[in-house]
Formats: sequence, C-alpha cells, structure tokens
Amino acid sequence: MKDKIISVIARHGELEQLMTEQAVLSNSDKLKEVAREHRHLSPIVLEGDKYLALIEQINDDLEILKGSDEELKSIAQAELKTLQENKKDSEEALKVMLIPKDPNDDKNTIIEIRAGTGGDEAGLFVADLYRMYERFSERNQWTKEAIGISETGIGGFKEVTFSLKGEGCYGLMKFEGGVHRVQRIPKTETSGRVHTSAATVAVLPEAEEVDIEVLDQDLKIDTYRASGAGGQHVNKTESAIRITHLPTGLVVTCQDEKSQHKNKAAALKVLRARLLAAEQERQAKERAVERKSMVSTGDRSAKIRTYNFPQGRITDHRINYTSYRLEENLDGDLFEMIESLQLAEQQSLLDSE
Repeated sequence: MKDKIISVIARHGELEQLMTEQAVLSNSDKLKEVAREHRHLSPIVLEGDKYLALIEQINDDLEILKGSDEELKSIAQAELKTLQENKKDSEEALKVMLIPKDPNDDKNTIIEIRAGTGGDEAGLFVADLYRMYERFSERNQWTKEAIGISETGIGGFKEVTFSLKGEGCYGLMKFEGGVHRVQRIPKTETSGRVHTSAATVAVLPEAEEVDIEVLDQDLKIDTYRASGAGGQHVNKTESAIRITHLPTGLVVTCQDEKSQHKNKAAALKVLRARLLAAEQERQAKERAVERKSMVSTGDRSAKIRTYNFPQGRITDHRINYTSYRLEENLDGDLFEMIESLQLAEQQSLLDSE
C-alpha cells in the first residue's frame, strides 16, 4: 500500500507540472484529460499523505519502545494503539479510493425509457420515471436534453430518449439500467385491484468519435415527417431522421428538433452510445468468468427495482435495499439508494480482488 501511495503522489505531481506546460494548455482536449485525472487523484493524495504520516509516527514510537526512557516509552505505548487504529481506517479508505475507476463514469449519458408490460399504465409509469430522472438531474445541476419522445395520448409515453450532461453523470446513472416494476391501482381501474406494470431503462455512456468510429458507408439515412400523439403531422417538412447501422442492424430515430441537421446529430449521438454499450457488454461477458460484480449494471432484462404504491415502498432487488420513501424517490431524491448501490459495488470489487 505504501509504495502504491507514493507512486500516486508522484503521478499527481507530474500532472500538476503538465498543467503548466504550454503544449497542454494550448490543447483543450489534453488539458481536460489531465485535469480530470488530477481531480480524481487529489482526494487519494490527501488521504495518502495522512496515511504516510501515520506510518512515520508509528515507526517513531516503535523506535522509542526500543530505548531505555521509561516515561517516553509509556507515552509511545499509549499512542500506538490509536495510531494503529487510525492507520487501519486510512488503509481501508484508500483501498476503496484505489479501486480502478470506470473510465466512463465522468461521461455524459443517454437514457432510454420504454414501456413494457401493462398497456397504458406502463406508459404512465414511463412518464413517472422520466420525471424522477428530470428532478434528479436538477438536484445534481446537470443539463437535460430531450432526444426523442413517443406519447401514448393519455399523459404517458411509449418511449423517451434524453441526454444528461454534467460531472459524474454516468457514474451515478449507470445503476438505473434494467427493468423497473410498479405495483399500484391504475386510474382506469374501477374495481380497485392492484396491477403490476413494467418499464425498461437503458443507461448509455455518451460515446465520443474517438470511442466509436462510425463510417458513412455503414449508414442508411432516411428522412420523414415528424408526427405527434395520435399520428398527426407536427410539421410539413421531412425533418425527422431514421438511421440504420447496416453492420449491426441498429435503428435510431429522432424527430424532436425541427431541424433535420439537429435531428441527424442527435440520432448519431444515440447510435454511437448504443454501439459503445454493445461493445462494453460484449467485453463484460468475456470478463464475467474472472470477476462477477454483485451489482448488475449491464443486463437490461434483469428486474432491478419495484415501486409498491399501496405500501409506499421501493425495493432494489440487487442489494435487498428497501425504503418507505417512495414519494421522495419519485421526486428525484435518489441519493441514498444510489449511495447504497455504490457501496455494494465497491465491496463486491474489493472482495473479488
């Protein structure tokens, strides 16, 4: 641990030096990359300095215990227990900090929410989830941008696609991917029976061009008129875009913007994100034999959470987390739940090392 901390401190110093060099300052992408790594290492260096100081104090006291001064030995002996406990706590904190960081955690993210089983009620649940993530993004001071919305006509959505931009965005949102289930009495239910409906949430790290190369010859691009709820045309020009990625068969549509150019850019953004997610899923399956994570973030078919309205309860099935703060969670207060998922993921990674 000591050697690892010393190397991290040295790297932190190198990054500080790099941020003063003209070659880096004149390259915005390189500066952003260096600054991001420096920011990530800073808390480790802070805790690492504390850890190294504790080791030095412990060694000093152990040397004193070898001497003949009884008074000093008594003081050193009294100090040692506290110092060793503090060193152990610092070591545990550093173990978590030194877990390899997901390189996608600082990326912006694209969220796709689709109605599953449950008919109109599933569409209303999609609207609830969409609002929940809108409120969560506001609490984090992220920027939300709608990419595509397909309405049901009764206040719900068949499908919603939107992007979130902000610090640590994907790192928090990635735990939301999977099947969300709701249990409640639908507004259309006259007998008062509780129904179960579902929606799927896909959370994709936004891919940059350097992450995924999309060749023009691999794309089939169609234009058509955008339409609103019920099928009526919302404009008279063919501004909506449908892009088919020929090698994979992936199809992305976007009609939220009035500009064909903007819709094409948004659709390409979603396509790159889906291709990146597919590649990462393939790699994750290859690594699954070596290391199985307790908190699944890649399996879109896994039922991850139940929202039970009659009991005011929300349960995350991956970590057996239950809270009776259903309304608060739906209002975007997801911090406690996501923190529990992060801690479970960290422990899973520590156990697998």
